[in-house]
Amino acid sequence: MCGIVGYIGTQKASPILINGLIRLEYRGYDSAGISTIEKDGLSVMKDKGRVKNLYDIKGIDDLTGTIGIAHTRWATHGKPSKENSHPHMDNSKTFCVVHNGIIENYNELKTFLTNHGYTFYSQTDTEVIPNLVHYYYKKDDKQDDLKFLRAVKSACSDLKGSFAIEVISKNHPDHMIVVRKDSPLVIGKGENENYISSDIPAILSFTKNFYLLNDLEFAVLSRDNVDFYDNNLNLIKKETKNIEWNASSAEKDGFDDFMLKEIYEQPNAIRETIGSKLNDEYKCEFDELNFTKEYLSNLNKIYIVACGTAMHAGLVRKKCY
Repeated sequence: MCGIVGYIGTQKASPILINGLIRLEYRGYDSAGISTIEKDGLSVMKDKGRVKNLYDIKGIDDLTGTIGIAHTRWATHGKPSKENSHPHMDNSKTFCVVHNGIIENYNELKTFLTNHGYTFYSQTDTEVIPNLVHYYYKKDDKQDDLKFLRAVKSACSDLKGSFAIEVISKNHPDHMIVVRKDSPLVIGKGENENYISSDIPAILSFTKNFYLLNDLEFAVLSRDNVDFYDNNLNLIKKETKNIEWNASSAEKDGFDDFMLKEIYEQPNAIRETIGSKLNDEYKCEFDELNFTKEYLSNLNKIYIVACGTAMHAGLVRKKCY
């Protein structure tokens, strides 16, 4: 899993985004990054490692944009690296995306986009998303207020898997689009500002009024408004839900304790871990492991080091021998 944060309002976005990432770092800590809309276009600041590393990036304190998206990563597709870290832009640097989830058909989509002249710079499944948005945006001859939304919707219709997505564009500097399917995403409503996060705790200090999205519902955010659309792009109404939790209990996501929360998250964790290693022929591939048959046959002892629920999984495996 990964953590995503978004902000659109009147305040400087970068410190709000980084603060949210710090609160979400338990969802991933391989790399982190933010993107804001600046006067000269999209700015992307990201690096390998913990969220705190963002403070050391040259120029990050100079960002003045009041709209931005952010991501802290647990690597699935591609090794932990600056190139694989989010946010990701399309080739034209018009759209920028952060994504939590896994795109199961990204190989097919990558081939499709490559055949249409797009180039990829990372090993991630996420990079297909901004380029798909650009592809559909460029094909759309209509010049109306919904062009950005139609491009995002068309791109999402091509995706198979799970996703929570935030999209910003230099062509639409006053709006942000978010959508989810089988991955968590909440919208916090403020005064002339709106917040987005994977989990409520990351933005609970800013607001206690939240919109909860259902699968394949799209939200178009401005500073003082949120419009909601169903998967057919029909306008729908949503009411805010007032959250009375304190930050301590909210981090457990309603479970009595973190161990119980981890237990219930295991099916999704297994699906995301194994799914990233499956190729088109449903064979598991581990390119980063160069073990030979001879090396494995000479092993006579395996150490399993773990804590929490992972320790119990290790004990189960121990009993098999």
